[in-house]
Amino acid sequence: MKDHILLVDDNQEIIELLEDILENEGYEVTSSESGEHALTLLKQGLKPNLILLDIMMPNMSGYELCSQIRRESDLPILFLSAKGKAVDKVVGFEIGADDYITKPFDTEELLARIRAHLRRYERIRKHTEEHSEKDPSGSSITVLKFKGLEIHKETYSVYVNEEKIDLSTKEFQLLTFLAENAGIVFTREQIYDRVWGYGYGSLNTVTVHIKNLREKLERERQYIKTQWGTGYVFIGEKV
Repeated sequence: MKDHILLVDDNQEIIELLEDILENEGYEVTSSESGEHALTLLKQGLKPNLILLDIMMPNMSGYELCSQIRRESDLPILFLSAKGKAVDKVVGFEIGADDYITKPFDTEELLARIRAHLRRYERIRKHTEEHSEKDPSGSSITVLKFKGLEIHKETYSVYVNEEKIDLSTKEFQLLTFLAENAGIVFTREQIYDRVWGYGYGSLNTVTVHIKNLREKLERERQYIKTQWGTGYVFIGEKV
């Protein structure tokens, strides 16, 4: 099955150029000339494997679109933009982008980065499906229980004080990784490698996802502690 790429750019010439490049590489491509239209396509059920996204678009910028997508999905998002300043890249990574490529771009580098992100996302998906913690009898542990918190691995469900909390796929994977290794301090580099996999990307992605998890989970008690100068550690109390 072909990998499916959603291409979002308000420049028709860029769209046509990228369509030719990507389709010649064997990808299925859906194109959109606005953030609003792209968001509508996703809400209507479009399921791309990767999103290639411009920033400077009228009405809804690429930053806004990326932020909205990240509330529901952890699909690889690559910014492709003429905005090449460091601050532009930092903003992109902090709102959840996986990569940032400046225009004009080198075709071979763009394709290499796309392949790297697709491989990594598929590897993470398979690992999540296949990997499960075992109890002493050899049976899979499908529910991780802590004081005020339950993580149901089979259904990707999380409950805080018996109330279901909506997490994105990557937020769930990050929480599960930390909870399964409770008490162990991990650097941002280690977390990125274990949850996102090796390849292109920014460590700010880890910081953003930790922040989002804390906002959603830590109402009455702390679960993820910052170990200043080192990284993060899960400190939930097992029950």
